[in-house]
Amino acid sequence: MIETVCAVEMPVDENLEIKRHRLLPDRTLTGGEKRISIVTGTHGNELEGQYVCYELTKRIMENRDKLNGIVDIYPALNPLGIDSITRGIPGFDLDMNRVFPGSEDGSMVEHIASRIIESLSGSDMVLDIHASNIFLREIPQARISDITAQKLLPYAKLLNLDFIWIHSAATVLEATLAHSLNISGTPTIVVEMGVGMRLTSEYCSQLTDGIFALMKEMGIWKGEAIVPREPILSGEQSVSYINAGKSGIFVPRVEHWKDVRKGSHIGDIVDPLQGIVLEAISSPCDGVVFTLREYPVVDEGSLIARILERGDS
Repeated sequence: MIETVCAVEMPVDENLEIKRHRLLPDRTLTGGEKRISIVTGTHGNELEGQYVCYELTKRIMENRDKLNGIVDIYPALNPLGIDSITRGIPGFDLDMNRVFPGSEDGSMVEHIASRIIESLSGSDMVLDIHASNIFLREIPQARISDITAQKLLPYAKLLNLDFIWIHSAATVLEATLAHSLNISGTPTIVVEMGVGMRLTSEYCSQLTDGIFALMKEMGIWKGEAIVPREPILSGEQSVSYINAGKSGIFVPRVEHWKDVRKGSHIGDIVDPLQGIVLEAISSPCDGVVFTLREYPVVDEGSLIARILERGDS
C-alpha cells in the first residue's frame, strides 16, 4: 500500500509529499515480522536508486507469496529536487542530507526530516541508496563508519557489492540520515554507485540481487536469492586520491574498476585551444580504480580518480 509519510503545503495550492510503498506478506501479520526500508532520492540528481526501487517492487509483486516480512520503499525523499534535477532542495539552497534528524517544530525542511526519521525508526535495516555526482563514476559500494562496522559489516557483505569502504568516525557527517538513524539504534548502510543524472542498469540489478540476498538472511524473503560476491574491504588496503594539477579537459586512458600498476597511464589533461597535453597523470601505486572522473572539464585540484591500493596477493 502507498502511504504519505509527510505532506507540506506549498505556494500556488501545491503540496510537497513524501511517500512510501509498504509491501506486506500475503497473509495475516503476526507482529513479529522483520522490516527493511529502502531509501533513495535524498539528492535530486542521484537517480540510480529509482531503478532499484522499481526493480525491487516489481520482483516482490510478482512473487508475493515469497514475502515473509515488511519491505518499505521510499523512492523520493526530495521529490522537488528530482523534478527539477537539483541536488538539494530547490528554493532553499540546502542539501537535505545535512539537516537530519530535523525538528518537528522547526523549518519546513527540518519538519520533513523529523517525519522521515520517525517513519524509518524501528526498521531492522535501512539501506540509504545514493549515486555519485555528475562528475565521478563509482563502482557499487557500501560506506560505513568504523564505529558501526562491527555491527553493519556482516549485512553489507550480503549486498552483492564490489567494495566496502570503512570510513573513520571523524569523516562521518553528523547531520546525515544514516548517522542520525545509526546513533538512534536503527541500523543503516549507505550504498553509492554509478554517476549522477544517469541510470547504470547493471549496477542497479547487481544491488537488487544483493538486497534479496540480505532479505533472505533476515528472514524477510523465502524465495531464491543469489550467493553474493565477496567484496573488497578498504580496511585491508589504503585509498589513494588523484587530483588534477592543471585545468583543462580530462581524457581517461584506463577503464573503471580495472587494475593499474604504479606508474600506469591514468589519463591526460589536454588544452583544446593549443592542442597540447598539459598534464599526463600516472598511478601513484598498484591497485584498482574504483572512482573515475566522468565529467571531462576539470580545474586544478579536481578529483580525477580514487585507487584502492593492493599488492600482488
